[in-house]
Amino acid sequence: MVEAQELDEADNVELTEDDLENKSKGQLIKLAGQLRDRRNELNQLASERASKRDDLNAKTREKVDEAQEHREQRDELNEQVQEHKESRNELNAEANELFDKVEDMKSDMELDEGKDLEELEEEIEELEFKQQTEVLSTEDERELIEKIEEKREEYTNRKEKLDQNEELDDLVEEAEEVRSEASQHHQKVTELADKAQEHHNQMIEAYREADDIRDDADEMHELFVEAQEAADRHHEDFVRVQKRLRELDKEEEEERKSEREQEKEEVEQEAEEIYERFKDGETLDTEDLMKLQKAGRL
Repeated sequence: MVEAQELDEADNVELTEDDLENKSKGQLIKLAGQLRDRRNELNQLASERASKRDDLNAKTREKVDEAQEHREQRDELNEQVQEHKESRNELNAEANELFDKVEDMKSDMELDEGKDLEELEEEIEELEFKQQTEVLSTEDERELIEKIEEKREEYTNRKEKLDQNEELDDLVEEAEEVRSEASQHHQKVTELADKAQEHHNQMIEAYREADDIRDDADEMHELFVEAQEAADRHHEDFVRVQKRLRELDKEEEEERKSEREQEKEEVEQEAEEIYERFKDGETLDTEDLMKLQKAGRL
């Protein structure tokens, strides 16, 4: 909702046909002044509302531009997300192939059978701890020692196989490096996707604000039209009154002209009578002579 100076219709000036036909010239002059003043007030109000409307429209354009910027940044980030996704997927596929080769090599070396080194090491430590802490019979202790030796031998054999196979180690290292690189791309996917979402949210908010401001601008335009139409009506009525005043002036001028012509006819008629008396030998006084002179008879 926009805030604007209200148009008080009580201040408007009304003009009727009866006013035009029956009001005196003085009353019409006063009415014309009132119409002119109210028209000027309304034009000023319309101008203020137009200025506010234009400011709101400018702010709307700013918000739309801001939203467009966020849209462009979002789209650019989404393109980067797609690029990193493709790289991540390619690297994961490559890593999977390498790890499959590792498993194949382990299978060929029979390293996938039995327990791994860490598990064997834990079992040896447990058996040694049992030997050191428990009281055993001679036979039980001999069996325990034999079991420890078997585990150690198994551990040594498996470790030797692994240590002797540098190609497997290199392959494992390569696979882990590729997987690590894929993880870096995945991290970039996450980071860039989060940023893209932020710009998307900011774009939506900017468009929402633009819509709100545009609604205010439309409302202000309606208020502008209201004031401008009222101003135009007052101007039209002012012009009508001015036209009526010119008609009255013309009527008065015609009346004065008619009075002058009638007065001239009367003067000429009186002068003709005086002149006839003069021709008949009648003596004229000063006033009669002045009337003849005024009529152009002397």
